Amino acid sequence: MKLNQIIKSLLEQDMYKFSMGQAIYHQFSDYKTTWTFHCRNTDVWFTPEMVEEIRNQIQAYCSLRFTEDELAYLNHITWIKGSYVDFLRLWQPRFEDFEISDTSDCGLAVETKGTWLNTSMYEIPVLAIINEVYFRMAYDYSKLFESFRKRLDTKVHTLQQELQLGAFSEFGMRRRLSAEAQSLAVQTLSEHADSYINSRFVGTSNVYLAKKFSLTPVGTMAHEWIMCVGQGCHKHNPAYSNWYALNAWIREYGILNGTALTDTITTDCFLKDFQLTFATLFSGVRHDSGDPFAWGDRMIAHYRELGIDPSAKTLLFSDSLDFKRANDLYSYFKDRAKVAFGIGTYIANDTDAPALNIVMKTTACNGMDVAKISDISGKGMCKNADYTEYLLRCIDWRMKH
Repeated sequence: MKLNQIIKSLLEQDMYKFSMGQAIYHQFSDYKTTWTFHCRNTDVWFTPEMVEEIRNQIQAYCSLRFTEDELAYLNHITWIKGSYVDFLRLWQPRFEDFEISDTSDCGLAVETKGTWLNTSMYEIPVLAIINEVYFRMAYDYSKLFESFRKRLDTKVHTLQQELQLGAFSEFGMRRRLSAEAQSLAVQTLSEHADSYINSRFVGTSNVYLAKKFSLTPVGTMAHEWIMCVGQGCHKHNPAYSNWYALNAWIREYGILNGTALTDTITTDCFLKDFQLTFATLFSGVRHDSGDPFAWGDRMIAHYRELGIDPSAKTLLFSDSLDFKRANDLYSYFKDRAKVAFGIGTYIANDTDAPALNIVMKTTACNGMDVAKISDISGKGMCKNADYTEYLLRCIDWRMKH
């Protein structure tokens, strides 16, 4: 490797990967998935040197194991069970699950295939590696880091003097400038927390940094959960993906760790299944695409229609947020519901250079295509247009009948 090792601990992972991982281990350990990397930027090119460094960094990541200290930390999280911690004691990433090449429009192709237990855990560290390699090798990193530091100081100042966000967390590992930058951001936001006007920095999705800085690790479920649980069993009608996924979550966690993601196969379809039982048991819902103001109004109205007081429920916003946007959303919703924010790239990779818009998505489960149908175009991903059309027809039939 030309760079220092980027991922140095298996705890460097978003919390929702452990939340989902435990439920996968207990209920879907035989599921197999394919994950595919995609760069949405049209003007980004990964050089052969970058591809080789990414390959070497991923291989180094695959040599890691959990330490007993890290396992003890996970074991003390309320909803993490000892059986899953014992599994993690034995678990190790497999480099054999990866296919890495320079055969793509952006110069980098990454695909992982294997058990869902394994491949789910690769997404976040791999994206963090790709980001850091790119920014260290394509730019003068020291200048980028200095611009990052200055912008971070400005962010702290706005929280102290102007903006009010209520509760917010840092969600930026997958698209961070570097491990160094994310650590500085989390530490800085935490150290100044007592001086904010009406904002509470409550934690980070990065479990390693949560442990390091004595913060709350934040995260419940991602789109993969609904896609694989709902579409991975080929006996299921995929238009009912949300029901199968939410029901499996309740089996695992009961009333704990419950924030439901609404837009995997459109929020319209989600609300068909998010009826009284689920709406009561889940503590809130997460927004990740579409107009957040219209979405929040709709969720509040839905709770009221069910006879549930929306002020007891949390609206968690996590789609392309900055502090100004969060401030406006908090001001609009604060008197009608609990409001929280997961803010990623704006905290972890705000520099003089444009951030990468990269993803790794589940593209197959148990030998069949899966798809995400977001509330807006451009955030979905599926290799097979015929399957996407089939899923849309299933959703359309259900909505009309």
